[in-house]
Amino acid sequence: MSNQNYSNHAQLVKGYHGLLFFLLLAGFIGSIINLIESFNSNGNLYSASLILLLFVCSFLAFYYLRVFALRAQDRAIRAEENLRYFVLTGKLLDNKLRMGQIIALRFAPDDELIELAKRAVNEKLSNKQIKQSIKNWKADFNRV
Repeated sequence: MSNQNYSNHAQLVKGYHGLLFFLLLAGFIGSIINLIESFNSNGNLYSASLILLLFVCSFLAFYYLRVFALRAQDRAIRAEENLRYFVLTGKLLDNKLRMGQIIALRFAPDDELIELAKRAVNEKLSNKQIKQSIKNWKADFNRV
């Protein structure tokens, strides 16, 4: 992806967001069916319960691995954008900006950042509105 813009900036990792989620879902459904069948056939209820528990733990890990990584990226983006804004203006970003707004501002080039940050605070622009207001998109290929 050489030219990044509003319509193509979102990134999905097929192996993680698609394949792994599908495999976890299939295993989770299978483990529920296995547990139900062990109730009905006096099968090994203990093993079936443990398998279901493992899939529940796997879903939690799947979710939290993603959330923790994104939070770390959010902190780095906040620091980077604060530094960039400080270099341009001598002031830190307005503390009224929400994290989502700051993340959206990272796509704005230096010559649009200051005005767009002011508009974001004054007009309470959403992330989507900020991204759509950018005239010359500054690509970010590092966040997944």
